Amino acid sequence: MNSDNRQRALRPRRSCLAVPGSNPRFLEKAQGLPADQVFLDLEDACAPLAKPEARHTIVKFLNEGDWSGKTRVVRVNDWTTEWTYRDVVTVVEGAGANLDCVMLPKVQDAAQVQALDMLLTQIEKTVGLEVGGIGIEAQIENAKGLVNVDEIAAASPRMETIVFGPADFMASINMKSLVVGEQPPGYPADAYHYILMRILMAARTHDLQAIDGPYLQIRDVDGYREVARRAAALGFDGKWVLHPGQVEASNEIFSPSQEDYDHAEMILDAYEYCTSEAGGKKGSAMLGDEMIDEASRKMALVISGKGRAAGMQRTTSFTPPEG
Repeated sequence: MNSDNRQRALRPRRSCLAVPGSNPRFLEKAQGLPADQVFLDLEDACAPLAKPEARHTIVKFLNEGDWSGKTRVVRVNDWTTEWTYRDVVTVVEGAGANLDCVMLPKVQDAAQVQALDMLLTQIEKTVGLEVGGIGIEAQIENAKGLVNVDEIAAASPRMETIVFGPADFMASINMKSLVVGEQPPGYPADAYHYILMRILMAARTHDLQAIDGPYLQIRDVDGYREVARRAAALGFDGKWVLHPGQVEASNEIFSPSQEDYDHAEMILDAYEYCTSEAGGKKGSAMLGDEMIDEASRKMALVISGKGRAAGMQRTTSFTPPEG
């Protein structure tokens, strides 16, 4: 992945707000919410008869709305439907200059991502947009998609994120639960651990972000926090939000604490100093009672990167030791 794509792929996505593309009132309200990403949905949140008009509604809101500070995404329908190509052509021709990514649901193999890549390239060339400027988010929603997730992650330089779609996935493997994201009754461990880790490994192998899917009990913020903490603890970058009440919780959970962020920045400063000429060109040093080295620096980069992406400001400063 080149440096431009790498920077693009690391856009903040702590909270990814789903908004029905057929609902102008929700599209208007979403612009004022503090979500990192907003995706305007043409798939499940949009009734079949409403999809054609919703495409044009989305174009209007992308072009005329104020999405400052937000990653702008449209979720199209999956390739097994009759709607996909028209979703992509209408939205990208009409508002490609104001669109960051296209989300492709129910991805099952690399060819589906490559087909979207090719279509995007044709449209970009036709309307004069930068070729490759629009990213792709691939949603894993069934067993076949998970088995092929490594190939999917590597399918296109446009790839930015891999997204877990729990509802369809649960149905595809016959999981015995009707509450999306909750553990099936009677199972003594975390039924999602393998799925989440599989997605995370593919994402990290290809420098992509990993995003957890929705929690449908939208008024149960405590339940949302519990499942979001699980994904954040593993290393996921963010989670879908379906209700304004979930946005604050997601932003908080997928950001480092102020203490951890400050400590990470201190480690980076201390390591930079100890390896410099002034610091004696040492490979390790002490930061208080903690020994730091190259491995410490790599771990600190993760935390500092998340903090900086979230707009955090450090509250401590590094002072080189005397002598």
